[in-house]
Amino acid sequence: MVSVGRVSSPPIQTAGARRVAGGSGFAVSTPGTSGATGPAATSATSMDGMLMLQQQVEDGATRDRQARKHGKAMLEGLAALQRELLDGDVDPGTLERLGALTEHCPEAADPGLRATLGAVSLRVQVEIARRAM
Repeated sequence: MVSVGRVSSPPIQTAGARRVAGGSGFAVSTPGTSGATGPAATSATSMDGMLMLQQQVEDGATRDRQARKHGKAMLEGLAALQRELLDGDVDPGTLERLGALTEHCPEAADPGLRATLGAVSLRVQVEIARRAM
């Protein structure tokens, strides 16, 4: 003979409801509190962290790209000044452009690039000071 017994199933949790530590009931999350716990919360947190890291890397790459472009402009200005010196006629506009480039130099994210730009900027300032004498 087959006996029929009672089957117990685990309680169903709805969105916003969670199990209380004692296991004897549930609690509903209020709108002001975060009810997300467990893998879903961890996944969201790690995704936010990854997005922030990616944005920082992209911001650093953008800053480096702008700094490289600015450094190239300073080097081209120095080359133009050198050509003018060799020709014997220095254009005051060249010195003004070089001075403006050193005043508005973007900050690079890469420390090596930042040091190189600092050295180029110093060289520009020295050349401007030499011509001002």
